[in-house]
Amino acid sequence: MGFILKFLLTAVITYVLAAFLPGSHIGGFGDAILLVLVLAVLNAVLKPILKLLGLPITILTLGLFLLVINAAIVMIADALLSGFAVDGFLYALLFSVVLSVVTSIIDAVVD
Repeated sequence: MGFILKFLLTAVITYVLAAFLPGSHIGGFGDAILLVLVLAVLNAVLKPILKLLGLPITILTLGLFLLVINAAIVMIADALLSGFAVDGFLYALLFSVVLSVVTSIIDAVVD
């Protein structure tokens, strides 16, 4: 039950963020659900590979390169989904940071 609640809350958060943040656009709530699914798969499959490849840069930047990896994941999701769009790298970075912060707050409240 907790997984479904977190999934739906993340979809709602994604929909609201795309509606209010500049530079991010989403077609509807169904597209938000698809975006959450695609982000989950990309974070599970691609993110560990990118973290491993970017480990030297991550160490040199004291972990700030992980923000770039998160933004890249959002931009890949933008390329895969027709109902979601970000206008550029900085908007993808803003979207990923705000989504991460709000999702972590929701996870703390739900758990």
